[in-house]
Amino acid sequence: MTSFLLENIHDPADLRKLPRSQLPALADELRAFVLDSVSRTGGHLSSNLGTVELTVALHYVFNTPYDRLVWDVGHQTYPHKILTGRRDRMASLRQLGGLSGFPQRAESDYDAFGTAHSSTSISAALGMAMAARLKGENRHAIAVIGDGAMSAGMAFEALNNAGVADCNLLVILNDNDMSISPPVGALNRYLARLMSGQFYAAAKNVGKDVLKVAPPLFELAKRFEESAKGLVVPATLFEKFGFNYIGPIDGHDLDSLIPTLENIKHLKGPQFLHVVTRKGQGYKLAEADPVLYHGPGKFNPAGGEIDMSLSFRTTSKLMSS
Repeated sequence: MTSFLLENIHDPADLRKLPRSQLPALADELRAFVLDSVSRTGGHLSSNLGTVELTVALHYVFNTPYDRLVWDVGHQTYPHKILTGRRDRMASLRQLGGLSGFPQRAESDYDAFGTAHSSTSISAALGMAMAARLKGENRHAIAVIGDGAMSAGMAFEALNNAGVADCNLLVILNDNDMSISPPVGALNRYLARLMSGQFYAAAKNVGKDVLKVAPPLFELAKRFEESAKGLVVPATLFEKFGFNYIGPIDGHDLDSLIPTLENIKHLKGPQFLHVVTRKGQGYKLAEADPVLYHGPGKFNPAGGEIDMSLSFRTTSKLMSS
């Protein structure tokens, strides 16, 4: 396949030499390369098609690998691997002695943290950011976490610590309204269901009955209830944790991503960027069924026929049977 811009990108330093006007064309070539590569080897597809523009923007704006980039769900890093000197090894992806399907520190200096799945990125990036501050280094630490991974307790514990830390940490929520399958949903939908569900209503009413005997505490509980409902708005939630919330922005629009990241780069303290992406972006079959193309075996990209013996869906059926 022809990739006139991509074939000259051997590391992010080459990427940063390009004028911004050429980046959309590079993203198109990168997406086509990912599609072609995964069709030959099998692997994770939908998630990687969804992170193409975000990957380009992050490596374009930040001085990687000096600035540390931590990917939370490691199987979304194929574009990252391709842009960081491993394009020629993609044919060996997930094969014995070949390229790992996940970030691996021994594989590249650009893989700042070894990740598979999931919810560890904020903790890891926070540790890196704190270490940089203690050493007097002017470097950034960026954690990219998905909406499914954000529901884990470890992620919230890290947010709780990061919000009061004096360090340059950027958390990017890659919100594609999915973890692996649609029922999980994005964080704001989860919170909306939580706040409108029977458990919340029952707990709220029990609390009111108990606190009615103590009017000052009853008023405090009412104020807390109003704040809790406000958590459904993502900005309120993350600002309560001590982050400067920015977004949501279109994660496929480089004209939005790059200026936003450049502005954030000059801000001090913990920052939170909410990016909305689409799994399978740019490949209509994967857009229509991102679960089927989450982890397909080898397939024909023209017609979409998948070797189901190696697919994620087949594996899931076997595991549940």
